[in-house]
Amino acid sequence: MIDKILCAIDGSKAAIKAVDFAVGMAAKFQAELQFVTVSTVSQESASKSAYWDSRLFEAGERQIARELSEALSAAKAQGVQATCATISGRDIAAAIVSYAQSHAYDHIVMGSTGHTAFGRLLMGSVVDDVLKRAHPPVTVV
Repeated sequence: MIDKILCAIDGSKAAIKAVDFAVGMAAKFQAELQFVTVSTVSQESASKSAYWDSRLFEAGERQIARELSEALSAAKAQGVQATCATISGRDIAAAIVSYAQSHAYDHIVMGSTGHTAFGRLLMGSVVDDVLKRAHPPVTVV
């Protein structure tokens, strides 16, 4: 039984498809749904950089808020109650898996751009990294 779904988003077209899938899944199973995004830079750590510009950091924060708001709107349009969270971590995959485990999510939904094997070898993939870790089941959209 699927009771709690975590949908990781990053503003990409693949993440938008993952949102739609997660909303449909939550509606079908009448499951709890939470959208999560990972911030790899904290304001505290960024402010120590020689290139610190609070306007850039604030623009990034506004972008994250917009992405989460759009995900919530998609859920609401389908009659699904959802929540949002922003988590921090330098290793995005580890942050997603850790959050899912510590909050007892029984399913993760993520979007993938469908890199070829050669592309994954060169660039890596957060989805691939999540799949390599111990975790609840993952649906890749």
